[in-house]
This record gives sequence, structure tokens and C-alpha cells, in this order.
Amino acid sequence: MTDTAPDVTVPAAVPAYDRGRLLAWMAENGVAQTTHDHPAVFRVEEGLDLKADLPGLHTKNLFLKDKKGRLWLISAAQDTVIDLKRAHRAMGSDRLSFGNETLMWETLGVRPGSVTALGLINDRDRRVTFVLDQRLWQADIVNFHPLTNTATTALDQTAFRRVLALLDREPLIVDFDALD
Repeated sequence: MTDTAPDVTVPAAVPAYDRGRLLAWMAENGVAQTTHDHPAVFRVEEGLDLKADLPGLHTKNLFLKDKKGRLWLISAAQDTVIDLKRAHRAMGSDRLSFGNETLMWETLGVRPGSVTALGLINDRDRRVTFVLDQRLWQADIVNFHPLTNTATTALDQTAFRRVLALLDREPLIVDFDALD
């Protein structure tokens, strides 16, 4: 008689930060923000009418994995064209493809449709390299999901840079509009 373990799926660990803890962390650290609740938005095109009344640049965020297994998060202005066949050279990576949902949950604590630069708060092991569109680095106000796609959090540039400093994350700034 052989002893075999049953086929059991173990749920992934719950991330350290969810929306509530993220916003509380911002408040505790003096990060000014404004969060607007809205129906779930899964793609940039779905939320255009919601975003029309919110000031600042709105974002699209791509969770990627390169051929060598390195993880990347690109945050760009929602209308920026990101050609992954060219972007990888500007980023110093190998060929890029989309990262899977399990890796996304393990590293950023978000599900598809909720990818955000604010998810870096859950990347305690610093597995994800953060790439930022130059337009966002220069914008007065940037808008990200607060770890859920049912809200948008607006940060002025000072607050956004404070978040990055508190997380000890220096983004790789890329001008996606200038890629040849």
C-alpha cells in the first residue's frame, strides 16, 4: 500500500496590504491622496467616462515577465503606446510577455484589472522592477487603482514621489513616445 497525498490546492497567502491598509499607511505617512470609488474597471477603455471628471493623468499598468524570469511593472499614461517588441531594449530586459495571475498576486497582491504601481507596497522581496513612463514622472497629478479596480487614487507628484521614497523604489524612467 502506498501513501499518496491528496491533490489539494493551497490558496496563495493574503497580501500584507489591501485597499484599506494601503490608504491607512498613506495617511500614517503623511501622503496626501484623494480616492474616488466607482464601478469595477478592467481595461483602460472601460473607464474613460469615469476618468473624464478626475484631474490628472490616468494610467495603464502592465505586469510582465521576461525570458530570464525577471518581473517588470510598467506604469504609463493611459494613451501611451507600449510596443513590447521595442520596449524591452529601453528597459534592459529580455523579450517580454505578460506575467501570470499567480505571480501578480504573489508579488503585487492584486488580480488582473487591478494592476497598479501602488502594488509595489506588497513586493516585500523586491522581485518586480518598476518602469515608469516619463509622462507620469512629469505629470502634476497621477491616478492609480488603490489595489482594487473599484476605485482610483489621485496623487500629486510630491505625494507620488513620497510613496516611492517610503517604499525605497526608484523607477526606471522610460520615454515610450521616443522609442525608435
